[in-house]
Amino acid sequence: MLTDTLLEDDRWQEAGFEALAETAARAALTALDLDPDGFEIAILACDDARIAKLNGDFRDKPAPTNVLSWPSEERDPEDLPEPGMPGMPEELGDIAIAWETCLREAQEQDKPLSAHLTHLIVHATLHLLGYDHIRDEDATVMETLEVEILGKLGVANPY
Repeated sequence: MLTDTLLEDDRWQEAGFEALAETAARAALTALDLDPDGFEIAILACDDARIAKLNGDFRDKPAPTNVLSWPSEERDPEDLPEPGMPGMPEELGDIAIAWETCLREAQEQDKPLSAHLTHLIVHATLHLLGYDHIRDEDATVMETLEVEILGKLGVANPY
């Protein structure tokens, strides 16, 4: 499996998050011609209190957010990583995602929770690969790629 998911709240289990995260992350890597079986991503499915603590510790923003990502190393999307050896996948990094914020955002945007979660996992996976959206031109590249990946999964354009 590409994703190693820790569910800290039963609501994630009820939402079928483990399968959804695996599918979304695999789709992101496949779209970039990377073999998902050669990589590993650790995902923490937590609540707002936990992600607020992480956001404070790592970004000096002690408030809930929808998703955070920590690449295992600095990457450039123009120089994508090589997969690891069989049984020794290349670690791409870690993702944390918050239940209450994601649910609220999905409701506010009038979209299925599964579609929103899929988008956020694709988004975070791209961050692990060096994609970013700080500059407008980089945001355009990243968002275009997200829309393409999500379309292949049957998820509507989130933008």
